[in-house]
Amino acid sequence: MSLFVEYTEPMWRHLNMRALSVDQFYLYLHSEFSSQTHLYSLSDECYTCPYTKVKALPAADVAAGVAKPLRLSSAFSLNFKIFEHDHGHYAYDNVSSLCWLRRSDLQEFGVYNLTLQANGTCAFAVDKPGVPINYAFIAVFVLVAALLIALKLVSCAWRCYRYDEATAAANSIGEAATKATQRKRLRSLDTFRGLSIVLMIFVNSGGGGYAWIEHAAWNGLHLADVVFPSFLWIMGVCIPLSVKSQLSRGSSKARICLRILWRSIKLFVIGLCLNSMSGPNLEQLRFMGVLQRFGVAYLVVGVLHTLCCRREPISPQRLWQRAVHDVCLFSGELAVLLALVATYLGLTYGLRVPGCPRGYLGPGGKHDYNAHPNCIGGAAGYVDLQVLGNAHIYQHPTAKYVYDSTAFDPEGIFGCILSVVQVLLGAFAGVTLLVHPNWQSRIRRWTFLAILLGLIGGALCGFSREGGAIPVNKNLWSLSFVCVTVSLALLILSLLYYFIDVRETWSWSGYPFTECGMNAIVMYVGHSVLHKMLPWHWRIGEMNTHFMLLLEATWNTLVWVGIALYLDAQEFYYSV
Repeated sequence: MSLFVEYTEPMWRHLNMRALSVDQFYLYLHSEFSSQTHLYSLSDECYTCPYTKVKALPAADVAAGVAKPLRLSSAFSLNFKIFEHDHGHYAYDNVSSLCWLRRSDLQEFGVYNLTLQANGTCAFAVDKPGVPINYAFIAVFVLVAALLIALKLVSCAWRCYRYDEATAAANSIGEAATKATQRKRLRSLDTFRGLSIVLMIFVNSGGGGYAWIEHAAWNGLHLADVVFPSFLWIMGVCIPLSVKSQLSRGSSKARICLRILWRSIKLFVIGLCLNSMSGPNLEQLRFMGVLQRFGVAYLVVGVLHTLCCRREPISPQRLWQRAVHDVCLFSGELAVLLALVATYLGLTYGLRVPGCPRGYLGPGGKHDYNAHPNCIGGAAGYVDLQVLGNAHIYQHPTAKYVYDSTAFDPEGIFGCILSVVQVLLGAFAGVTLLVHPNWQSRIRRWTFLAILLGLIGGALCGFSREGGAIPVNKNLWSLSFVCVTVSLALLILSLLYYFIDVRETWSWSGYPFTECGMNAIVMYVGHSVLHKMLPWHWRIGEMNTHFMLLLEATWNTLVWVGIALYLDAQEFYYSV
């Protein structure tokens, strides 16, 4: 069992192993060189960065005793260089070094030894092997499975104890009525929304401290980066369904637009309130955020689609007209979509940003060898800074801890442009659902669009993390990011739609993600407000292993799933 929970001895050769955090190791330094030298390091996570100074190594005849070891991160591969002279905080590739060493096998809780030998070469030794970190998933899975099985057995025993014929008859009638009502809903869409909110709660709870689960530092696509765009896209899918339903009930377009405006205001205000949880200081209140971007995108797309849609849709007569009928009905929204993309690209690559090269898409700081330290986000960062002011944007972007970047808001104003495009692409999927009469044509359309957008997104980023003209970047909400995440969302919805709505593989009442999707706003606001409270979160000891962090994040997620199931049992559903 110790293998699965990352166990290590509390003390090892007078080293306090519990003082290490997650993904940390000890590194001893020793020099046999005749003069003082300087150690610099570089993580693979930091793209085109200079080496950063770590520590000076005294000369061999000066060193006395055993120096304290360094505590470094093992989350990404590390490169080490030792220089004969001090080059300041950063050292660049044009400066020659005594020795260079790259290690990709560093592990959590390991103890390693780096020695600079008398001839100027580096020697690396493993004093204590680290522990594997991915086995924690197996341990947590076994514990969660045992808990769910126990709850199922208790539930079955309780039903048997309380069972009587009158109750059984009432339940049968109720289930039949409920099933008849719920056939009108797209169950796969509720399930997708539920999966997204459950995943969002999990990653916001830390995701076990795994680097590939957390947000990417700048370019790239990690698990956490897929959640928010999926939510936005799902909201877009729902807009045509909602507008058509309201029009069929006789509501005027003006009344529908007023409802959309009111809902958008509520989303924006709730987001502002959540931003004030650390203190209601208006001078430093962050204006934008997740719900604020929901509100802006919903307002634009909801009003646009309401104005463009027809109350009485025209039925196509010819075969080719049927094939492109959804595109024709969406022509007004499509024109706005293309205009927004052109506007975004024009501003991104054409706007003059003082002190920065045109079209810069990097994180600033020490990126690009510290050439543009104050240019984070290029045009996007500049626009947000000028409109919102430095005090009202996010002060702790992920790039800050890797690239030494300045403040940047990943949910800022500039990124709203392509967020609206994201929702418009979702709305097109919703129009496809309304226009195409059978499930085969719907899935064909969604799959074709998924492949097309996936190829466009891949071409834009060069099918790589850092390459291509437009890298995949959640912070900038780049065009390639929109294409790739919409492609993933279309594929996921196609699969869920086939297995849930077409094949009815999963039971409606027995699949908890659906219930989560029907109370998504309650779960999002609730998990944000109660983030540091029992019973949702807890701390035991140092919490310095992936196992403990993963267990705590999973527990928090399961508690909210349980709350969603309880609210569904009480037939309580809330939406703004």
